[in-house]
Amino acid sequence: MKFEPLSGGKGCSLLSAVPGPDLAAAGYTETEYAASGSVEGLTPDGPVAAADFTTRVLVRRPADDVAFNGTVVVEWLNVSSGNDAPAEYTYVAPELVRGGYAWVGVSAQFTGVEGGSGSVGIGGDSLATKDPDRYGTLHHPGDAYCHNMFAAIADAVRTADPLAGLTVEKVLAVGESQSAMALTTYVNTFAAAHGVFDGFLIHSRALAGLPLGPVGAGVDVTDTFRGAATPIHAGVRVPVFTVQTETDLLTNFRYHRARQPDSDLVRTWEVAGSAHADLHQVGPFEEYLGCSDPVNRGQQRFVLRAALRHLNTWVREGTAPPVAAPLSVGTTLLGQETTEPFFDVDDLGNVVGGVRTPCVEAPTQVLSGIVPDAISRICMLFGSTAPIPDDALLARYGTREAYLATYRSHTDAAIAAGFALLDDLDELLADARPDLIPE
Repeated sequence: MKFEPLSGGKGCSLLSAVPGPDLAAAGYTETEYAASGSVEGLTPDGPVAAADFTTRVLVRRPADDVAFNGTVVVEWLNVSSGNDAPAEYTYVAPELVRGGYAWVGVSAQFTGVEGGSGSVGIGGDSLATKDPDRYGTLHHPGDAYCHNMFAAIADAVRTADPLAGLTVEKVLAVGESQSAMALTTYVNTFAAAHGVFDGFLIHSRALAGLPLGPVGAGVDVTDTFRGAATPIHAGVRVPVFTVQTETDLLTNFRYHRARQPDSDLVRTWEVAGSAHADLHQVGPFEEYLGCSDPVNRGQQRFVLRAALRHLNTWVREGTAPPVAAPLSVGTTLLGQETTEPFFDVDDLGNVVGGVRTPCVEAPTQVLSGIVPDAISRICMLFGSTAPIPDDALLARYGTREAYLATYRSHTDAAIAAGFALLDDLDELLADARPDLIPE
């Protein structure tokens, strides 16, 4: 594997609405590379001959080995918009930086390099078209090769120049949405033979894994939603931690069909009041989504940061994350089987069960991952936030001070249960909404 630094042109092209931590102030460096190699491929019809590739790899790492915790987090960049996006980094970046991780973002899929239509109604040009001076040498042979490319790059960075001076002890794979579906397929089809990764964080997958792709083109992600339910294989050899939102359980993601019991190496958290995407991910650009309702304002970012820390502990010490109750899903109404399952909700409309964060335990809004009759797919993915009537808020809390005390109590409980981190306490408390309690 050869890594050549990328420079010039218009600078790094990576779709992100949220800038994340100040890397320089945190003692981190950021370098973009062209990674070149050759891997064999696998299509639905079987293996195909090896092909050369040159793809983009972005590395954010501690400048000093003393600050490095020994774990590299390799993210399968998300291409649902037709452009590469660091979806998981957006949620967990504060934990990565304060924890001393190295992060490696890999343009694993054809669309991220060569361009194409996205699954959310957006499309993108190839990186070379956007910026030929910087990306003109990049070439992707098709998604038949994407899983082997991802693994080969992750294996190479253990000892390659991008992480020179760092002693790598563990390598984790992470991915959100379409990337989570790709990792589901990777875990079940490739992971055991490769032996590259020490653990996986799969965030917001559908019922099935991403299908194997073709040569010379990108995979059709819509086939995932029509596929058969695909749990994580019982024979998995390293920890696999899946974190799911309300949207992922129902809607056309239908993960409820792929639910499986926790085991020694498989753990699943389902987060109440969460959506496939949310305000934290879109930042100040919410209005440009064009959704009729405010998008979800849940707190899955705190749960994901805790999940990453638990996964790192799991692969290092063998201590599995806490067990969480599943979201409560109903299938009968008035004694009759329903056509589709639905969430059981409390008296205010928030879902019952699952990982509980303070915004659903001390609610001031109805937070949902389900948008009936969404005007677009992207609005379906971003869930919704609805007001709670003033009289209901007054009946529940009485005063803003009482609300804040309740919110703080549930914040402490989430941290004590392991579903949030003490390091995020100030940010959690800043999320409280006493302004919504009538005076």
